[in-house]
Amino acid sequence: MGKLIDLTGKRFGKLIVIKKNGKDKFRQNMWLCKCDCGNYVTVRAYSLKNNTRSCGCLQKELTSMSKKTHGLSKNILYSVMYSIKNRCYNKNEPSYKYYGKRGIIICNEWKNNFISFYNWAINNGYKKGLTIDRIDVNGNYEPNNCRWITIQEQQKNKRNTVYIKYNRQIHTLEEWAKITKIPQKTLHQRYYDNWGIEKMLTQQREIHRRINWN
Repeated sequence: MGKLIDLTGKRFGKLIVIKKNGKDKFRQNMWLCKCDCGNYVTVRAYSLKNNTRSCGCLQKELTSMSKKTHGLSKNILYSVMYSIKNRCYNKNEPSYKYYGKRGIIICNEWKNNFISFYNWAINNGYKKGLTIDRIDVNGNYEPNNCRWITIQEQQKNKRNTVYIKYNRQIHTLEEWAKITKIPQKTLHQRYYDNWGIEKMLTQQREIHRRINWN
């Protein structure tokens, strides 16, 4: 049996782990967690690491969001926020694996108050035809990390962002460059030259020295 990994104090979505709380009938470790909404829930370690992000209030929030009226429910920005919430918190959303599963969330200022998001958008360059973009692709949806750009610019950003999985870790090429000390340009070239992942990330660059034949 593997060594128990202590999850106490760690955050998973809206849940903060309080303490270990026995095992279920399958002998799986259970953890008592407190949700940001105030509720307590006991969750398997596996579920915390893979899909559970709240006590159940997130799904209710996503469902009720479409029913709320504040004079802006038909505004395109309302749809934008609804889509962001889906990819960050709805595990059944196809794009969830690129957002929520990677730990990307929405700041409380926006998640709990659509008007706050709406005001930020209007005051920070939103125009019809623009799309929201995270400056740091590994960062959250929050005022300091978001901007409005054209769809063409966003597609270019997405094409330039490559995620590599190795040794159960997923990082961008930029992040792997920092970890391996191999220049990002080198990793990028190796990736498109179809090097194997392990060789790409472990083989250091050859050092070419100029030889003086005189």
